[in-house]
Amino acid sequence: MNALALDVIALNAETTDVQTLFDYYHGFRDLHDRVLRTPIDPETLFRDDPLRMLRAARFAARFDLTIDPALEAACVTMAEQLAKVSPERVRSELDLLMMTARPSIGLDFIVRTGLARYFLPELPTLQLEQDPIHQHKDVLKHTWAVVDKTSPALVLRLSALFHDIGKPATRAISDEGVTFRFHDVVGAKITRQRMAALKYAQDVIDDVAALVELHLRFHTYQLGWSDKAVRRYVRDAGPLLEELNELTRCDCTTRNARKSAALALRMDELEERIAVLREQEDLSRLRPALDGVAVMALLDIAPSKAVGQALDFLMEIRLDEGEITPEQAATRLRAWWESQAK
Repeated sequence: MNALALDVIALNAETTDVQTLFDYYHGFRDLHDRVLRTPIDPETLFRDDPLRMLRAARFAARFDLTIDPALEAACVTMAEQLAKVSPERVRSELDLLMMTARPSIGLDFIVRTGLARYFLPELPTLQLEQDPIHQHKDVLKHTWAVVDKTSPALVLRLSALFHDIGKPATRAISDEGVTFRFHDVVGAKITRQRMAALKYAQDVIDDVAALVELHLRFHTYQLGWSDKAVRRYVRDAGPLLEELNELTRCDCTTRNARKSAALALRMDELEERIAVLREQEDLSRLRPALDGVAVMALLDIAPSKAVGQALDFLMEIRLDEGEITPEQAATRLRAWWESQAK
């Protein structure tokens, strides 16, 4: 389509009102049919710059195009050429893909063609074998669905892409069926490694890895949202609270309407509880009533492990009971310190 050409010389000469469009490669037809193909032999084009294979994935996702079979076949044949492209250029192209309306179109293409193996090798492994006895959802298709549902914000989209990346490494079959215990923790570690290899900025890596590690936190609260549970959830999410809530909502892709409605209701309840607590106390300052300097002065101790233990004690009070005054904190800390000595 980019090979369409307009005769701008004749147009600028002001000798005619006719605009001549040159279409040597049937780009106008492809535009009408919404087909993405290369104007010359795709292998020749990709040999000149292998990154164009990823760009094809992005264009297909951005403009909702069907990819020409010859183009896809060339990507399969030449996928290993992508290893010659710098991580920074690959990352840039991936970011642009992730910000399209339906990234799953391009993501599925890079998995089908083998391109993913050269910069996101864990992605194809999400296509877990489905055994007839211990059935579970297709993790790869689930990932595509979650990515497409999230808002087009880079950190959020990347966290959706990586949120289940730890499942293949943690998959086990027991009497309970198929389990993926600690796939959130394992997934966060893999996320850091993969994003570092692609030369992402450290703050972006930290945010995405944090969301991957926290994406199951919502499901640990089965018995309702106590004040303590809400405070702990907000404290752990920190500035990523809104992103974590959206990722959690989008992660619920079950076809069971009753289960889906129950999960949505629980998330509504959580957000309502957060709003109520915010009116009562400052949830943006979830920290002990005394800082480390005050603790050392009060207990007459030097910097040590004991200071951290005292701050942990005060933090548990903050999470359990809400805000207390420094005077109340000092009284309770002295009593705790005396009990520790005994």
